[in-house]
Amino acid sequence: MKTAKNAGRSGAARSARAAAREPGVSQRNLAYESFRQQILSARIRPGQFVSQRELMRLLDMPLGAVREMIPRLEAARLIVTVPKRGLQIAPVDLKLIRNAFQVRAMIEREAVLNFVRHASDEELTRIEQQHRDILARATSGKPDSRLDDDAQAADWGLHDTMIDAMGNEILSEIYRVNSLHVRLIALDASQIAAQRVLPAMQEHLQFIAALRRRDEDGAIAALMHHIGSSRQRVVDASFHRLATVKATSPA
Repeated sequence: MKTAKNAGRSGAARSARAAAREPGVSQRNLAYESFRQQILSARIRPGQFVSQRELMRLLDMPLGAVREMIPRLEAARLIVTVPKRGLQIAPVDLKLIRNAFQVRAMIEREAVLNFVRHASDEELTRIEQQHRDILARATSGKPDSRLDDDAQAADWGLHDTMIDAMGNEILSEIYRVNSLHVRLIALDASQIAAQRVLPAMQEHLQFIAALRRRDEDGAIAALMHHIGSSRQRVVDASFHRLATVKATSPA
């Protein structure tokens, strides 16, 4: 019987293999896509140390592909080489939080100007209904094991849609890499679903309302408020986690 960990690993590998069927996808790119899926699925943690052979097993990729992928991860600052200790998944600190959210705000500010002008009413209606459905589930009081995953899919789906709507592949790639930093930050904060789903969906609905009004200034203001609030939530959660660790550590 497969364990949940092995099942998750197999799922990421299947996603990577599906990407490999696209013409021209190299083993190095396939390994990178598998690594990305591991972050998105929370199976790689910030600050974790891994060897090349551990990555090979985790990603279900040959050692040569993993070695070719590592310089790309180092250039993106998704991993760092620590002398005498090896490869470390990017650790989360206040500098990373500040930098990642600054990049996010800069790119999304440009994206929202394009989206408020060109998104169709039908698309905005669909996005709004998706968020309202998530919000209804979050406030129903019923157990919902899929809520957090579905909420994150709706949340990131809106941001990704706005970025890709610009049609700028360079910006889309920069944003995707930066999003992995933001995901690592969120993993480090380890907030429970109820603490992030409700404010995120409510902030998104305010933003979507401005989009539907074609209110550029209002949409930018709502988006910047959402990004700022998201940043503050992870900072607060990180400080809470560190305080808890300190309080429970032996004197």
